Amino acid sequence: MGYLDEVGRLWMMQRRTDLIVSGGENVYPSEVEGVLLRHPAVAAVCVVGVPDAEWGEAVTAVIQLHPEASATPEEIRAFCRDHLAGYKCPKHVLFVDALPLTASGKIARQAVKERLAGGAWRENRMG
Repeated sequence: MGYLDEVGRLWMMQRRTDLIVSGGENVYPSEVEGVLLRHPAVAAVCVVGVPDAEWGEAVTAVIQLHPEASATPEEIRAFCRDHLAGYKCPKHVLFVDALPLTASGKIARQAVKERLAGGAWRENRMG
């Protein structure tokens, strides 16, 4: 995914496979992540789509909080509603101790999706 700037340069934003289609609307994970990283309790975040019978995909935020910080799923969703269109706000919020990283130190988005699909992170931490 990308765009052309005013002088005709092509800028790549993110992979098309990362795009979340929820209720027929396109949601770019990087946009939601950018908002969530402005929340004072959020240290790191990965936003992915998970299969949903009603919406096609549900926007899901997997969040690592700063040490000693706390937040609730409701607080995170309210913060998002203040900064994003409603359809971009996470339907699910999951708090984890640490997000998986690649060898280069980036969040391993595919590993996050696999852990969610495989049930490695349980619903009791998800709202």
